[in-house]
Amino acid sequence: MARRAHWTSRTGLLLIAIAALMPARASAQDARLGAEGELVDPDILRVCADPSNMPFSDQSGEGFEDRLARLVATGTGRKSVSYTWFPSITGFVRNTLGANRCDIIMGYAQGDELVQNTNAYYRSSYVLLYKRGGGLDGVETLADPKLAGLRIGVVEGTPPTATMAATKLMRTAKVYPLMVDTRIMPSMAEVMVGDIQAGKIDAAVAWGPMAGYYARKSKVDLAVIPLTKEKGGQRMIYRITMGVRPSDQTWKRTLNTFIRDHQPEIDKLLLDYGVPLLDEHDGRITQ
Repeated sequence: MARRAHWTSRTGLLLIAIAALMPARASAQDARLGAEGELVDPDILRVCADPSNMPFSDQSGEGFEDRLARLVATGTGRKSVSYTWFPSITGFVRNTLGANRCDIIMGYAQGDELVQNTNAYYRSSYVLLYKRGGGLDGVETLADPKLAGLRIGVVEGTPPTATMAATKLMRTAKVYPLMVDTRIMPSMAEVMVGDIQAGKIDAAVAWGPMAGYYARKSKVDLAVIPLTKEKGGQRMIYRITMGVRPSDQTWKRTLNTFIRDHQPEIDKLLLDYGVPLLDEHDGRITQ
């Protein structure tokens, strides 16, 4: 998840830029040198995170990335966790990790050049959401004829819109905004789940970790179907890593060791939040 925007983005998953939120410049002197001269604090896990981006991170500490950060701190011998909070807007990496204000971004899509990626600690995908027993049971792809003519919710500019356009589903889609400030309004995944529950839309397509979390909180039984069988269009499946500075090689290896040694514990944490986990063959991980 580029930095996981709110459509992914662990993703996943964007906030409106507000100039007053721009932090003061930080220098390399703000942190102590770690192993081999790397600018990584050896005692405190310094995390860069969005202050209002459930289910990923939140100032309340309720997000799964917040819980994962506490596990990482313990597993790497850190005494505590501290945060640099900054919204998921353009400049996130530059004003946090790049300014040496913190040492790790807990969720970052593999392949983005702004950070150095650790090994992936989970794979997930965009999903299709619909009410069970409402006539769509068994639908697993956006090309299914049962979806023709239905009002399907989707966030503008996200990967599924290309496939929906190709299958002519955008003609009747309800398009939700990409740019939202989740400090003052719900995420679009939460809104779409509420709209399915209220009968305002027939189904929705959203980033799996967000959709799975809010589907679990829904008052109606919702199917959460990973879109792993789509042909053509943009990719739907992403590997999510931890992001560190390109110079921090020892720190990356430390985190890779943590991920390897704690993968079952990480999987359980993610499943507790409803994250649809995929193995390397696109099968669902359920335990």
